Amino acid sequence: MQAQLRTLVGCELVISGYPRFLYNASGGGAQGTAEPLQDGRYALHFPAAQVEIPPLSSRTGRFLGLPLPPGLQITIQPEQLEGVLDPASGALELSFRARFRLQLQLADRPLFTAPDLHVGTLLSTGAVRSQRHQRSGEPLDNNTAGRLVGVAQVPPCGATWLDRFLGLPDEALAMLACTLTLTA
Repeated sequence: MQAQLRTLVGCELVISGYPRFLYNASGGGAQGTAEPLQDGRYALHFPAAQVEIPPLSSRTGRFLGLPLPPGLQITIQPEQLEGVLDPASGALELSFRARFRLQLQLADRPLFTAPDLHVGTLLSTGAVRSQRHQRSGEPLDNNTAGRLVGVAQVPPCGATWLDRFLGLPDEALAMLACTLTLTA
C-alpha cells in the first residue's frame, strides 16, 4: 500500500529559549509505503530520498511576526522518516531524523554555511512534555489531517559561536501540520 504525507501551513519550530518560528511548510511531503500490522495499525516507511521539506526562509518563515531576513535560509535534509498509524484513533507517530543547515546567501549564492544541526525526534499526534516545552498534537481527522509534535535534544554543532548563540545543547520543539493518505 502507498502512503503519501503532505506538509501544510501552520507549522512551528522553537529552539532553546527563543520565541517560536511560524513556518509555512506547504508543498513538502513524502512518498512511502504502509504495511498492515496484525493489530489493525500500519507500519509507515518513507525513504529519505522521497522526503521533501521546504527550507525555512523569508518566504516560508516568520519570527516575532516578521518574515525572516532575506538571505537567511535553513534547509532540512531528512535522514529518516518512519512510524506507525492507527486508523481507528487517528494516532500517528513518526521517527524523524534530519540535518538542519543554516546558510547566509546573497543573490542565491552562499556566503556562509554553518555546520549542520543534527536533530532526531518522535513526532506524535499525542502530547509531549519536556523541561522547556509542553504541547499536544491533534489526531488525524477522518484519517487525513492532523498535527504532530515532538521535542528533540539538539547537541552542539561544533561552531562555538553558533552553539553559544543557540544555547546548545538544548531542546527544540517541532509542530507539523500535515495530511496522510493511504492508497492501494
